[in-house]
Amino acid sequence: MHLEALKEVDPKLYSLIIQEKERQMQGVELIPSENLVSQAVLEALATVPTNKYSEGYAGKRYYGGNEIIDKIELLAINRLKKLFEAEHANVQPLSGSPANMAALFAFLKPGEKFMAMRLDMGGHLTHGHKVNFSGVLFKVVHYGVDPKTELLDYDAIERLAKKEKPSLLLSGYTAYPRAIDFKRFREIADSVGAYAMADIAHIAGLCCTGMHENPVPYFDVVTTTTHKTLRGPRGAAIMCKKEFAEAIDKAVFPFLQGGPHENVIAAQAVAFKEALQPSFKRYAKQVVKNARVLAEELASLGNRIVSNGTDTHLLLVDVTSKGTTGLEAEKALEKAGIYCNKNTIPYDKRKPWDPSGIRLGTPAVTTRGMKESEMVFLAYLINRIIENPKSKAVIEKVKAEIKELCKQFPFYE
Repeated sequence: MHLEALKEVDPKLYSLIIQEKERQMQGVELIPSENLVSQAVLEALATVPTNKYSEGYAGKRYYGGNEIIDKIELLAINRLKKLFEAEHANVQPLSGSPANMAALFAFLKPGEKFMAMRLDMGGHLTHGHKVNFSGVLFKVVHYGVDPKTELLDYDAIERLAKKEKPSLLLSGYTAYPRAIDFKRFREIADSVGAYAMADIAHIAGLCCTGMHENPVPYFDVVTTTTHKTLRGPRGAAIMCKKEFAEAIDKAVFPFLQGGPHENVIAAQAVAFKEALQPSFKRYAKQVVKNARVLAEELASLGNRIVSNGTDTHLLLVDVTSKGTTGLEAEKALEKAGIYCNKNTIPYDKRKPWDPSGIRLGTPAVTTRGMKESEMVFLAYLINRIIENPKSKAVIEKVKAEIKELCKQFPFYE
């Protein structure tokens, strides 16, 4: 990072940024929704497109001086379309939540009904939770997972859809570790005359590389963030069929947002180019391998893995099987330099702020170059903390081992 001007102008903020860089480099990032962007993405983020207002779309802006900005945004769009075989793409949503909001408003009127996964089963706030716009402005029918297998029960989802007849069926989740049968969701949607929408924010990097089924070519609309497994800047995108392009674009602007963040869109263009390279497919494959090994090793140490494993980049661990809670485990692991997040598990009997589980993911550690052997070691260290969350001695010992591990995998020089 080249921060000479910042260091001179604002040494206090400079110091905090350096501290955050050191935290990231000296700790192990296992939060599934986080990753490390490349130096090229970082550089694109800190460039002059941040100065430009560009309300509207390429060739139809509300401000002058957007000739070059149009080219930047179109570059990002075309790369994204190629990456996912999309007919239309909008890269202006500022994050995943407004992307979902725009998509829902493009297809539904307030008060209409859609179906989605419950938050405490692995869904997202914007999938119809009562405290979110999606649950306030629309009628929502929620499905969950099978109580015994903790897997999606497609027959049960189909029965519910035929009973409720939603206008839109939403699939794609934030804490579901298994492969999603998007083709089956499309069939269910078609059987009740519903639009098919997917939120692939978590698995986008797997979908575009063949590590997971890609719903974009045959779904009506697909939303995603551009960070997480896609390893780009913090932003979002919407992809859809050509027939819905105008509705999607109008839902983003002028309905929901004003001027897009063109420096972020420039950085997205870089990330999409990176994702089109053969090396990114190898990366995505390793992400899944690492998650599976981490899950298997934790299970071998006596930890209960929700759904008995993973097919993606993330896994859920029921830490109550070791006599602790999600909050206690998260805090203890954080003290040791291992970053994860507390998370509800299906049919959790505990409250969301101190649930039964933790959520672990492998995108960031894989970006740093860690492979299966490191996952075995991490599982051993994580298990030590889970079994001894109150032991300062254990936490300090693990913290020292984590620092030594991280020295072997530098990223930002």
